[in-house]
Amino acid sequence: MVAPAALRVVRCGGGGTLHGTRAVFSADSKYLLCASGDFVKMYSLATEETLQLMGGHADLVTGVQLNPHNHMQLYSSSLDGSIKLWDFMDGIPIKTFTVGSRLLALYTPASSEDSVFVVIPKRGERDTFQLVSVKLTKAAGQDLEAKELSVVLDGVDASPKCTAFGREGEYVASVKEFTLQVYFFKRKQLNRFSVRAVKMKGGNNRFTCIACHPREDCIATGHADGKIRLWRNFHHKKEYTFSTLHWHHDTVKDLAFSVEGSSLLSGGVESVLVLWHNESHCQKDFLPRLGSAIEYISMSPDGAFCCTLHPDNRITIINSNLRFSKSIQGLIKSTDVKTGLVVDPRTKALVLNGEPGHLQFYCLQSDQQLFSLDIVQRQYVHQAGLNQADLVKVAFSAQGKWLATVEEREEVTDPELQLKLWLYDEETQSFKLNTRINMPHEDHITDMCFRDMDELEDDSLILVTTGKDCVFKVWVMVEDTDPEAQQSVSWSCDFVGSYHNYQATNCCFSEDGSLLAVSFEETVTVWDSATWDLKCTFCHPPGKIRNICFGRLTCSKYLIGTTDHGFLCCWNLLSCALEWSAHLNVLVLQPDPLSEYIAAVSWLSKESSLFVFKPNEPRPIYIQRNLCKEKIQLAAFVPRDEPETTGSEKYLWLRRSQLFFLTDTQELMTLSAKSLEERLTPSSKQLAVEESLPVTPFSLLLGKHGRQQAQEDTGLGKLVVHSKHEQESPAVKELLHTPAHVLPSASFLCPIFINSLLISKENKSAEEVADEVEMESEKTEDDSDEEGDVTEMEQEDTSPVELLGEMTCKLSKAQEKELRKLRKMDYSWISAF
Repeated sequence: MVAPAALRVVRCGGGGTLHGTRAVFSADSKYLLCASGDFVKMYSLATEETLQLMGGHADLVTGVQLNPHNHMQLYSSSLDGSIKLWDFMDGIPIKTFTVGSRLLALYTPASSEDSVFVVIPKRGERDTFQLVSVKLTKAAGQDLEAKELSVVLDGVDASPKCTAFGREGEYVASVKEFTLQVYFFKRKQLNRFSVRAVKMKGGNNRFTCIACHPREDCIATGHADGKIRLWRNFHHKKEYTFSTLHWHHDTVKDLAFSVEGSSLLSGGVESVLVLWHNESHCQKDFLPRLGSAIEYISMSPDGAFCCTLHPDNRITIINSNLRFSKSIQGLIKSTDVKTGLVVDPRTKALVLNGEPGHLQFYCLQSDQQLFSLDIVQRQYVHQAGLNQADLVKVAFSAQGKWLATVEEREEVTDPELQLKLWLYDEETQSFKLNTRINMPHEDHITDMCFRDMDELEDDSLILVTTGKDCVFKVWVMVEDTDPEAQQSVSWSCDFVGSYHNYQATNCCFSEDGSLLAVSFEETVTVWDSATWDLKCTFCHPPGKIRNICFGRLTCSKYLIGTTDHGFLCCWNLLSCALEWSAHLNVLVLQPDPLSEYIAAVSWLSKESSLFVFKPNEPRPIYIQRNLCKEKIQLAAFVPRDEPETTGSEKYLWLRRSQLFFLTDTQELMTLSAKSLEERLTPSSKQLAVEESLPVTPFSLLLGKHGRQQAQEDTGLGKLVVHSKHEQESPAVKELLHTPAHVLPSASFLCPIFINSLLISKENKSAEEVADEVEMESEKTEDDSDEEGDVTEMEQEDTSPVELLGEMTCKLSKAQEKELRKLRKMDYSWISAF
């Protein structure tokens, strides 16, 4: 019995940011490769699909560069101190070089034969970094050490966009604070240039980024005040010159020259890409409204595309004529996820705060945003200090037909609140605003939920909101009597409840919708949803109630609550008594909607721990301490498309749903029992490799011939039986599915391939057995037409059995003759009895 794999915490595809370093295009400009958390991603520019997810680094990836001597290979650097060489078309790591120091940036100029350049911390000094050359050994083996380092520049900036290599790798230039360093490799000369910290007009000259001209001796530097300087004649310390370009009103985030160097691209916080022609202040073009600030700019090798990376986890592909081409949007990292993690019942997508005032629907399978819904519907002004309307609460009805949102503007004296109800429109496949309610509560709304029942009857649909104004409100649908109204129904308040003038903090319905639990500071109240009578109260002082939820299925008689003083309580609704309690500082309490299991995440001693339990048992069925070092703020169970087979009883809680959680650093993570290879390759893609069209020209030709042959045989009425041995031959499979550039020599493969096509004499196919029977019947003198018919029937009966993988017993020739004699005998005399 194979032991089940242990659960491991993995970053999801959308968890890692796409702006850790510049992205790079493949040599043919068909693919885009970029760092994404601990992984390297490869996207298709044609379909925007994630083709490869290369994992192997143990920390954040900080550099991605093509191998200048083999454009089918890729170098990546990481904070884990290693450099990996990849065959990125297959996602296979070729070599791993251990440097032994944290790597913060990676450069691979074509002029260096067997070395790369990295930025590492200077030993013994804090926040001081060096640019060093790392010699990559050509020794055999996959895991190698690269300890031969030579310092090129001292006191460089840790950012990868603050260092650049000049034309043909003759020099390297680096900026930090107010100093520009240029080191010439052949002359071994270092020139330093400084700019004034503060100008007379109040500008900030601090360097922010650098780019080198690919054809000329020209260096472009970006500055914090929005200016761009073009440096020339920097071979001489005192005779250098520079010119200034200025359009950006704030920091220049990144610069990039075109392939020929005829134009310069710049980007900043304005979300506008600026194209400067011929280094002229007058000749420039703009591509505005890119959505968010531009962090990095990359050019394709043929100059046909450029791409910009943005802090909201978006990649924008732009044509050479400065026309928007397409956008690859991952999980937008909002500064504060106030809505929580909510699952859309229709698409199984994660729903949470996206762009300011928007709700993003994020697909976990494709690691891309499905769509963004504008909730606030107001222009957002990117300026600090402004009180702007923000989305704070979201709730879906059971089938996803209705969506409720709450937006608020933080004011000192009188907060602005809006409750909006959205109805899903089948025609537009999106949500349409149905009801807008201004100031549904007099103070901030703390929680809301729908009654989780069948929506076929609109009378059963109820929305409950709780607020700091010490009341909870029940909202129901009513028919709109106005003949000019655009919709037939709208929402209005049906009941207002309170308890001793305490603030209402949480609310939830029982599984059958008959009970409503509302927490008022230190007390949990239970109400009858039919009459709105108060049934019972539960109190567990000291400490305010932080989370509450009902048990499900066989545990529906329990109510679970957590307090901010570190208690997890379970109350029995039948006896109205405390069933059990545990001293646990639970930050997140998340029930699985498809089972009895409940996940509780605690925070203690600077680490998060996970406890999974059933309410009817105080002992957890699964515990994972030190889940991660970050504080987990939110969690959600996402239903699986198909139940997953688990090898252990303690993992049964993951069978029907998968648990995702979001940390305070906006990292989206999940728990997986799969191996690294299974996890990185989606099942749909595994099937695509095995069952879809073959990938090599020889396999395409062979497949086409096989399909034509099958069609001809079917037209002639022949039964085609493929040998199991032929289909499962490892030699054939490897030859057809392995790319040519990693295959061994033909002389090595040929004997294996020929042997795999040979069929042993003992294992005869169904057609051969049938042919032998037919030949034998022809040799027998007393064969009749009736016997021939019987032989054909036998053939038709046995062939399908062999197709199902069951081999029939083969008879010898003597046994077959005996059978024919038995068939000829007359047994009609038995009928007289």
